[in-house]
Amino acid sequence: MATFYDTHAHLDYPDFATDLPQIIERAQAAGITKIISIGTDLESSARAIKLSEQYPAVFAAVGWHPTNAADAPEDLRPALRELVKHPRVVAIGETGLDYYRLPSQNPESTPADDERYKHKQAVIFQQQLEVAAECGLNCVIHTRGNALDDTLNLMQPLVGRVRGVFHCFVDNPAAMQRVLSIGSLVSFTGIATFKNAQTVRETIAAVPMHQFMLETDCPYLAPVPYRGKRGEPAYVKEISETVAQVKGCSLAELSQATCATAAAFFTKLARV
Repeated sequence: MATFYDTHAHLDYPDFATDLPQIIERAQAAGITKIISIGTDLESSARAIKLSEQYPAVFAAVGWHPTNAADAPEDLRPALRELVKHPRVVAIGETGLDYYRLPSQNPESTPADDERYKHKQAVIFQQQLEVAAECGLNCVIHTRGNALDDTLNLMQPLVGRVRGVFHCFVDNPAAMQRVLSIGSLVSFTGIATFKNAQTVRETIAAVPMHQFMLETDCPYLAPVPYRGKRGEPAYVKEISETVAQVKGCSLAELSQATCATAAAFFTKLARV
C-alpha cells in the first residue's frame, strides 16, 4: 500500500471529540502515516500540541487564522515563541489573509471597517512570519477572496528565510507559478475530486511533482464519494488516487514525491 501524509487537518475541532482514536486508526489503515493538526488561535494551537503528545502519528502547527483576526492579541509573538519550542510543532499557521467575508457585507458596517479588518489580518500575519523566520520554521498559508497579491507582497521581504505552503489551493496554474516563484508550495484537498473543480485539476497537472502536498483540511472538504460528510485523514487515500490519475503517475511515485516534499518543508517531521 502506498503511504501518504495528511499535511492539514483540524483534529482539535469538536467534530472529532467523540471518536478521535478510531479516526487515527482508520487513517493508519488507509496508509496515512503522519497527520499535521493545525492551530487556528492560541487555544486551538495548544490543543493541537496536546494531540501530538497523545498520538505518535500526529504533529502540530501553531498559529492564528486570519478570520479570527479581530480577537487576536496586539502582539502574538511572545505566545508563539513559547509554543514553537515544543518538539512536535513543525510549522507556524494557519496564517495568511482572507477577504472572502468582509465586514461591509453587514449593512451596519462600512468600507472603513473592511480596511481595519484587513490591517489587523496583515499585522498578525507579519508577526507570524517574523516568528517563523526567527525559529527556522515554515508557514501554513491561508489565502482566500482575492487576497493572493497582498499575501505574496507580505511574504516577499522574507523570501529565502520563510517558505509557505498555500493550503487548499484552488487557483489556476498561473497563480500557482507565482507561489512557486517565491520558493513556496501548494497543497490540494478533496476539492480535486469534485466534478466542478476542473481548474484545480489543471493546476495539479501543471505543478511539478516535488512542489506540492496533499491534505484533507478535515473536517471540511471530504472528497468524492464522501462529499458533504465529515472529512477525516483517511480520505487522503481518495485524494491521492485522483491526483495520481491527473498526474499520470503511480501511487508509489506520488507517495515518494509528496512525502519527501513534506519532510523537506516540515523539517522537524524527520527529527521526532
